[in-house]
Amino acid sequence: MSRASIPAGPVEVPPFLAANGVLPTEAVWVNEHGTITFFSQGHYVKWTPHDPREDFANERARMDWARPYTPVPEVVSIGGDEHGQALVTRPLPGAGAVTERWRAEPAVAVRAIGEGLRAMHDTLPVETCPWVWREGGDDIVVCHGDPCAPNTIIGDDGRWSGHVDLGALGTASRWADLAVCSMSLDWNFGDGWQPLFFDAYGIARDDDLVAHYRALWNAEP
Repeated sequence: MSRASIPAGPVEVPPFLAANGVLPTEAVWVNEHGTITFFSQGHYVKWTPHDPREDFANERARMDWARPYTPVPEVVSIGGDEHGQALVTRPLPGAGAVTERWRAEPAVAVRAIGEGLRAMHDTLPVETCPWVWREGGDDIVVCHGDPCAPNTIIGDDGRWSGHVDLGALGTASRWADLAVCSMSLDWNFGDGWQPLFFDAYGIARDDDLVAHYRALWNAEP
């Protein structure tokens, strides 16, 4: 599991990206594994050092598969050098659920996160999904795989408009996503928002399943 945040200031730009015009002030998101997302020239550019946990070719395949069914970014290109890899995507309409605007309106953001996750689960076809996120379990859906709050995009109308960071997308119990997404609300909005999330998703909380899938998530490196 990796924690991510909005950078406090400019960040060092990898040479591969700097050579293509990306600037330090364009960094919008970083995580503890060294993945940095920039917004440059109208596109999002995600860079990560070579790491078996990140394979942008696999993420591109997942986004290309999911796009006919649910709003996810359109991939423009992937590339890289001996130091790492880059994924360039077109932006979805709106802003991330934990940007300054939506952190100031947590009730709107949390409801959008819950409704968006439910729509994804209801729409993506389990029968044709080529990937498995977690084996076994009941109530199998196509899960996001990293459903933390920042990965929901919210439009100007306060409704969810899509999802990003789909590198782990695959089939699993819906509770694998629900457990992690609800946990991430505490990190990003503070305590007390989980009941609204489950209400917006449209399901009664199952404490045993939540605890089980949170333990699996927290055990991962």
